[in-house]
Amino acid sequence: MNTRQRLDAMRARQPAPAGMAMRTAPASSSLPNWPQRVSFCPPGMQERGGECVSGVCAPRVHPLIDAARNAELAEYERTVRQRFDAIVPALREIAAQQHEAGFEQRAQQIARERLGFELPQDVLADAWVTTLDMRTLYGHSVLQTYHALARDFTARWNGHAEAEAMHRFFIECGFHEIDISPCADGRLKGLLQFVLRLPYQAVRRRKSYAGAMFDVELNVRQWTETELRRFREGLPTLSDAGTRYLKIAVYHFSSSDPHHEGCAAHGSDDRKAAQAAIDRLAAFRTAIENGFCCGASVATLLIGVDTDNDAIKVHVPDASGEMSTECFVDNLAVYHQTTGMAASEARWRLGAAIDEAVREQGRSAPEAGMRRLIERLLTNNLSQIDYVCAQHNGRYADIGHAERFINIGDGFDEVHLRNLAYFGHLYTIEEGAADMDVGIKIFSGLNVARGLPIPIAIHYRYDEQVPGSRERAVARCRRIKAAIAARYPTLAKDGLLFCGMTVQGKAPGSAQEEVSDIDTNSHGH
Repeated sequence: MNTRQRLDAMRARQPAPAGMAMRTAPASSSLPNWPQRVSFCPPGMQERGGECVSGVCAPRVHPLIDAARNAELAEYERTVRQRFDAIVPALREIAAQQHEAGFEQRAQQIARERLGFELPQDVLADAWVTTLDMRTLYGHSVLQTYHALARDFTARWNGHAEAEAMHRFFIECGFHEIDISPCADGRLKGLLQFVLRLPYQAVRRRKSYAGAMFDVELNVRQWTETELRRFREGLPTLSDAGTRYLKIAVYHFSSSDPHHEGCAAHGSDDRKAAQAAIDRLAAFRTAIENGFCCGASVATLLIGVDTDNDAIKVHVPDASGEMSTECFVDNLAVYHQTTGMAASEARWRLGAAIDEAVREQGRSAPEAGMRRLIERLLTNNLSQIDYVCAQHNGRYADIGHAERFINIGDGFDEVHLRNLAYFGHLYTIEEGAADMDVGIKIFSGLNVARGLPIPIAIHYRYDEQVPGSRERAVARCRRIKAAIAARYPTLAKDGLLFCGMTVQGKAPGSAQEEVSDIDTNSHGH
């Protein structure tokens, strides 16, 4: 199909309190200290004691899973969740002692022992005048917990060899650059390290957008930058190597509650979410073909994630790269079909699932390199399905939103975990108003309703090789913080917004640098 025919086909598609109220602990110690919506089994399954008893949720002996990596991720997840879960109990203990002698010293001791960092000294020193500003302490604690985890990750991560190996695999498949745009929903925060099991440094371009509706013009500029580097430097491949730029969009859905816990940007309509992403990918592809000569083209791929259990659906492109909402491989079905098989048989069955998907829809098979990549993604995801079965009884307890903070600006690369943060990618509050409003709505239920502030981490990266880049990133942080306060004046006035600002160099392993409200020297986190 030529560019004009593809454009005509695309057009013909259907449109697609002054202080935080610190209460005593509830009588039942079984209740979580973080809001969670209890999951439930789909129709036909039974529950007992809050746990699904269907065999579907039981972990299996599967020949293709990475058991060692699953164990590492389980320990990582426990560590991250325990650090955040320690915040409220520690602050409750501190609040109960605010009128006792030696309060400031005791509070800092509790914070160091229980949280791993100190609290703002001025907030503790002012407690005797009025009441302890628990909202500020809470917001500070959430963001400091994240930064501490990020430091630990940077110090310990040694996966450069793994990332390089994945780079080579991508090139062998015919793709010199992988660009992923998932939905901004916090349930996809663990997409790379958990769901797809890809080293985070192996995917250089990754930005989240509400509904996976990425900025086409920005992506065209990024493609141009990549191709110019190939032409000038021969990196990562020579300009005539025949490899392509691969753009992946990731939408999400909920199998337990499809009408309420799917993508809010698309009204929890799975088909609408998938079609909208396909249309956006097609627009990007058409923009490249129309704007550049000499056969310029890109490859595209669509992935759906069931946020209840992290199983993926891969929409298989045909030989010309076109995709359909109906042509996909359901990896949860593949997981159950291949359990108990020999490894070689399971790999054959996985490949056969791709063939069956295209044959049932009367479509042509994908290119060999694309097929090889899809097989790797499906294989990687089998380990995550098994992980959720073993660690979460086959389905997460928090099937809805349970994020800890909002991340605005550039995404944090160091800590990846489901429901950790809601992401809004914006350079001005006006262009990102819709994403920001969704985040505020989510946290109005999670935090504000409980008297807790909304922690907002404003974070931008700068290019160390560009003069003035850091200063502009710092100025952008301050501008965005002021714009957020202006857009939500009631929340700001009531102390229900807590904004922390950081900048970070683009070079791998760069430290996060705290930005203050006034122009003072920043320091690394």
